[in-house]
Amino acid sequence: MLLLPLFISLLSQILGYDEADLVFVGDAMQHQAQLDAARRGKDYSYDGYFTAIDSIISAADYAVVNLETPVGPAPHSGYPCFNAPVQYLDELADAGFDLFLTANNHTLDRRAKGLRSTIAALDERHLAHLGTYSSDSARRASLPLIKNINKFKIGFLNYTYGTNGITPTDGVVVDYIDRPLIKADVDSLRSAGAEMICVCIHWGDEYHLLPNNTQKKTADFLEALGVDMIIGAHPHVIQPMELRPNRYYPDKNVLLVYSLGNFVSNMKTPDTRGGALVHVRLFRGEDHRPMVSTADYRLLFTIPATGRNTNFRVMEADSVTDPAWRPRAQEFSRRARDIFNKHNIGVPEFKH
Repeated sequence: MLLLPLFISLLSQILGYDEADLVFVGDAMQHQAQLDAARRGKDYSYDGYFTAIDSIISAADYAVVNLETPVGPAPHSGYPCFNAPVQYLDELADAGFDLFLTANNHTLDRRAKGLRSTIAALDERHLAHLGTYSSDSARRASLPLIKNINKFKIGFLNYTYGTNGITPTDGVVVDYIDRPLIKADVDSLRSAGAEMICVCIHWGDEYHLLPNNTQKKTADFLEALGVDMIIGAHPHVIQPMELRPNRYYPDKNVLLVYSLGNFVSNMKTPDTRGGALVHVRLFRGEDHRPMVSTADYRLLFTIPATGRNTNFRVMEADSVTDPAWRPRAQEFSRRARDIFNKHNIGVPEFKH
């Protein structure tokens, strides 16, 4: 299994086939302890947050992160109503992320003003984003979103189950999980020339390591639409991954990731201290048909700030050597691997 990506890469180089590497991570959060650690007087610095993994992110042809906090001016705050400083965006962008997902249950924590400030901060930095819009006309202008990634025309969509009971006001738009809307968006992507479709979706029960029936039924609906990649978030813990032939279109594969867990947060239970990074390889052979050829995962772990002027750090879980945190990283890894080993289909752990 581990030789397959290498074989495909060599075949691609010899025969001139197309290939592309995508990376997805889970929830990028900003709890109060993270804000406190990053504060430097009246300013904020996130130096060191992603240094241990930025080579993995930047090596991908395209990298996607779930931005689970509004971003805007002070006052900044953590849970339950998030609002992070713009320097957080800068650090995520410097780490190599290309697409920022904004449709999640915290996107309206600062109501319409916070949604618009987040979009403005992303636009000012020329960062691609998806899932929320300042108006209906802005949504129409933004979609369909198709990225040409190493000759693959990939359409992206992003939806959330809800926004913590807060209703959009003042004309802002949040893309909620709505089957007629999703079908129309998928059709629009195909009409605009998308060869492959990736749906990033905020769903599921928090802290549950296995998907619920609603997730399974929604995944089946997306698979029936011919979606190539279904990438889930929200539970704040990992959930299983599958790469297998699409049951409705057997000539193509579907990658289903129920939850990537937390990318970075200050959550403290064993299963919430980390998450997974999934690496996806796309391939186009002599039949010119694009497909998801392989996928694998790495386990990530967050180490909190350890002193004054130090920041939270995201690392590969197995690389944690700090004696204060290594046992917790090992516990997180053991529990995550137990789920993946029992339930994953066709998505192994990356081996160095």
